[in-house]
Amino acid sequence: MTDTPPDRLSNDPRSKFYDEAVLERGIGIKFNGTERTNVEEYCISEGWVRVPVGKSLDRHGLPMTMKVKGTVEAWFRSEAPEQE
Repeated sequence: MTDTPPDRLSNDPRSKFYDEAVLERGIGIKFNGTERTNVEEYCISEGWVRVPVGKSLDRHGLPMTMKVKGTVEAWFRSEAPEQE
């Protein structure tokens, strides 16, 4: 594993951008200079994050999200596990 987070990551297991190993390490997101803890998905190169909209749910019972554009920074919250 590298020390750089992926360009795009989602915490929805149905997404093709979901990566459990990366999420276990913990990802920190800074959006427009403010650290955010409610980000569902992000893309650094395209400059957007997807965040939940209040307590609204879609027809599948999942939180409704909104894509917001801006400057995205990502980092790992913990070190990579030791490789044996």
